[in-house]
Amino acid sequence: MPLLGAHEHMRRIVLIAALGALTAALAQGGPRPSPSGATQPVLVELYTSEGCSSCPPADRLLEELSADQPIAGAHVIALGEHVDYWDDLGWPDRFSAHAFTARQSESQRLAFGSSTIYTPQMVVDGVLEAVGSDAAAVRAAIARAARQPKADVRVTTAAPIDGAIPVTVALDLDATPSDETADVLLAVTEDGLSTDVQGGENRGRKLTHTAVVRRLATIGVVKTGDLGKQLKTSIRLDPEWRAQNLRLVAFVQERRGRQVRGVAEVALSGRQADPLE
Repeated sequence: MPLLGAHEHMRRIVLIAALGALTAALAQGGPRPSPSGATQPVLVELYTSEGCSSCPPADRLLEELSADQPIAGAHVIALGEHVDYWDDLGWPDRFSAHAFTARQSESQRLAFGSSTIYTPQMVVDGVLEAVGSDAAAVRAAIARAARQPKADVRVTTAAPIDGAIPVTVALDLDATPSDETADVLLAVTEDGLSTDVQGGENRGRKLTHTAVVRRLATIGVVKTGDLGKQLKTSIRLDPEWRAQNLRLVAFVQERRGRQVRGVAEVALSGRQADPLE
């Protein structure tokens, strides 16, 4: 084995250390690495439906944003929320839920002062919105959101207990100026889903989806000054969910203003548990 010069030896030490740090971060469920060197998490919610012919381009855009992380300074954390108001128009979306319709209506009323809801709609950090297929507008909203201060949010999991996965959400709200009461929400999302649509506006098309919200629940309430606060809960997996494609997304959202004050995600691929009974 040839001897290394001092410079080359030091370069290899730095490279090995960097690879070790990256491996440790991934093992702890930290943010997915981004080619843009993203540092600020941004929550991007897509309100969509398999019954809407305008939605597939928005679904693809959400997938690109999540997989490619193309926006400098932003780490996109995606939620695909399938609404139910298209279900009676020829194709019932198997991922839809009225809870997502209600969430979109509340967001539209409180954040944007409107009673009209539509698909596809992208909502960025709760307070910026654009037509979900308008890539330029969506990217601009994400870049703008990435410049805003965020609270520190961390979500971790532990080994299953009696078939349930323990989840801890730790947060520090000292980083944001608002004193408004905020809810802490936890979502379970699934990537890599597809449907062969047999009716409605997308009849005959195979649609693909990323970050489909399988479950969304409020797990606590917080205020500015809650330093080092931890919220604990547990989740059970439904039999039809593929554990290797699941992620947990935890976020803090103002109750009235709808601003997302902090968000984090973690993969569940290493935390398989007994399915929900």
